[in-house]
Amino acid sequence: MSEEKKDELKNNQEEELSPIDCLFDEDNTDPITLFNEKGEKVEFEQIALIPLEDEDDKIYAILKPIEVMEGVGEDEALVFEIVESEDDEEEEYLNLVSDLDVIDKVFDVYNKLMDEEDEKQKIDKKKND
Repeated sequence: MSEEKKDELKNNQEEELSPIDCLFDEDNTDPITLFNEKGEKVEFEQIALIPLEDEDDKIYAILKPIEVMEGVGEDEALVFEIVESEDDEEEEYLNLVSDLDVIDKVFDVYNKLMDEEDEKQKIDKKKND
């Protein structure tokens, strides 16, 4: 591979945002790319970031697989916890949540936020009519 190609590849890799950066980028409309346990790319649509104000104040991401995924229904999404690396406090990664209580809490907050947004839109619509 030529030096020029190596530099181009390196620059492209540096320009790519991490999945965590993509989640927090309000302007990002690109899929969130993660890797499964087999090392295969899996793309997700970001549904929401949900902070849970409990004893740990953790942030969770609700992500919906773009392609059909074994064990996940077409209308279902997964919950991932944003975790700080123990090795590097500035490094973060996503951890799939399997605790049903946490998943329920995340979706309860999400549904409450969606209900509040719907109510706000109804009020705004009445004001404009």
